[in-house]
Amino acid sequence: MKFSASDQILAVITMHKERVGGSAPIFYVENFQELEKVALYLARIFMGAVHDLGNGVYIIVKH
Repeated sequence: MKFSASDQILAVITMHKERVGGSAPIFYVENFQELEKVALYLARIFMGAVHDLGNGVYIIVKH
């Protein structure tokens, strides 16, 4: 059975376009409040978990 990180990362949410890339959907937001709100809503929709990478980037993953 083969797994890769891109199969488990459902979305990336960030305020910093220059810090992210890859094949997962990327959502750009304007401020910290919007970052938290969008991350929470997407996690609920995808039934995933939010992880704060600590650099203004959140990811939604499926465990």
